[in-house]
Amino acid sequence: MSDHFSVVTGGPGAGKTSLITELARRGFQNIPESGRAIIRAEMARGGDALPWADRMAYAERMLERDLRAYEDAQALSGPVIFDRGIPDIMGYLTLRGLPLPPHVTAAAKAARYNRRAFLAPFWDEIFTQDSERKQTRAEAEATCAVMRETYTSLGYQITELPRADITTRADFVCAQRVN
Repeated sequence: MSDHFSVVTGGPGAGKTSLITELARRGFQNIPESGRAIIRAEMARGGDALPWADRMAYAERMLERDLRAYEDAQALSGPVIFDRGIPDIMGYLTLRGLPLPPHVTAAAKAARYNRRAFLAPFWDEIFTQDSERKQTRAEAEATCAVMRETYTSLGYQITELPRADITTRADFVCAQRVN
């Protein structure tokens, strides 16, 4: 387990990336979400490893990228904040009703983060859609619930982020983080 690795999970549009940007501004090293990078790359090349096309290929690409990021982060010193973690791939597959390949579960069990996982709850007031985030409000709420269940099933302690401005959320994470 990498106690200095913290993960922020939750549904889309819940403020995870904004929080991580603020934490980076405060000096935390961070690992960006792989999903958006994959979507951008696939759209640029006309690929179909997308959450609205070949979902299984999308999940496999996320796993490859997340495992590489986890391994690369081992060389970093001090706290590292991950915008989603490998268990999110399990949650994604579950949410989409897709089979959960044993290698995905094995990766989520092997690549551990700090036991405290931060969950950004669905927050209607800040939820937005864009060309890469096509989920509905209902899907965003369901994603949050599945991520809570997935991380809990893997033995993580869920700490829900307050529905508050970014500064308050970042202060909360700094105060709660276990070193």
